[in-house]
Amino acid sequence: MRKTVIASALLAASVALPQLARAADAAPAPEHTVTSNVTLASEYIYRGIGQTNRKPAIQGGFDYAHSSGLYVGTWASNVSWLSDMAPAVGKISNSIEMDFYGGYKNTIGDFGYDVGLLQYYYPGSYPVGFNNPNTLEGYVAGSWTFLTLKYSHSFSDLFGWVGSKNSGYLDLTANYELMPGLNLIGHVGRQKVNGSTSGGASYTDWKVGVTKDFNGYVAGLSYITTNANEYWYTNATSDKDMGKGRVLVSVTRSF
Repeated sequence: MRKTVIASALLAASVALPQLARAADAAPAPEHTVTSNVTLASEYIYRGIGQTNRKPAIQGGFDYAHSSGLYVGTWASNVSWLSDMAPAVGKISNSIEMDFYGGYKNTIGDFGYDVGLLQYYYPGSYPVGFNNPNTLEGYVAGSWTFLTLKYSHSFSDLFGWVGSKNSGYLDLTANYELMPGLNLIGHVGRQKVNGSTSGGASYTDWKVGVTKDFNGYVAGLSYITTNANEYWYTNATSDKDMGKGRVLVSVTRSF
């Protein structure tokens, strides 16, 4: 909304300008907001487990938010964990993960809440009989100042684990501002994998790190580790334990 002030005298201007400043401070947020982001990372690690076989990842996404609190978005990254299963399960031609999500979030004072659905999609071709890795999760989160507690629940088999429907992931994340532009990150999560054949795949992951904003480019440095059973999370191609502790470096730019 455009606002025009016509002042015929210095006194009139001296009264009108403070009123305009206060009006600008109280201006409502835009009804529609569209943002995008791109990240270059030393690898893609999700819930403590490597997704790119210790190789770099390029990632990015788009988000739309309405002033009511409703939002939708999409995000994608290169991956190799499915194709790396060969020759153990047969030829797999997947190389990308695409996420589609939507939900509602809002704040009440220092408290915030977020509820939504997230679809993980892995386009490609798979051997006959291979369990579909596409996964639908619902999530609910609550936050207070710098702390966020979130629970995610799978409505399908979890990333192709046979019989793992209704698995859950509970995580607590702290994002504490040490000084303007510099944040300390702490995280602990527990992945419960259901199913008689995959129950031993449940594990806990931890993360500690920092992020620093350099004129819109956010650099991240963190150490991530898990107590995941090496039997379940060793890469079939490289024979590397994808849940073993390691350092992650990333740079993110938002627009």
